[in-house]
Amino acid sequence: VQLVESGGGLVQAGGSLRLSCAASGLTFSNYAMGWFRQAPGKEREFVARITWSGSSIFYADSVKGRFTISRDNAKNTVYLQMNSLKPEDTAVYYCAADSVFNTVNRYDYWGQGTQVTVSS
Repeated sequence: VQLVESGGGLVQAGGSLRLSCAASGLTFSNYAMGWFRQAPGKEREFVARITWSGSSIFYADSVKGRFTISRDNAKNTVYLQMNSLKPEDTAVYYCAADSVFNTVNRYDYWGQGTQVTVSS
């Protein structure tokens, strides 16, 4: 199984980025997908989650109204559109996959991360 994030980079505050996470080696539609981030010196935190069908979506309060998670099951890809970026959004962003067969939310697979840096 591989999850490969892309789309990170350096952007000015107020700008936008779109992250992608391409999955392979798994049945993508059997997984809810999540985005997490970890800033230097801080613990990893939840950003957003989308169920396998896209029918339910959840966001951390810190990104609600600015970030949008979506998925394309035909392309085995999940996206994170990030608008109105703030310096405090600077972090390494990770995508993760949570099997629909898990009885509790538990992310089975993780990507390697992509760096997002927001300058003030």
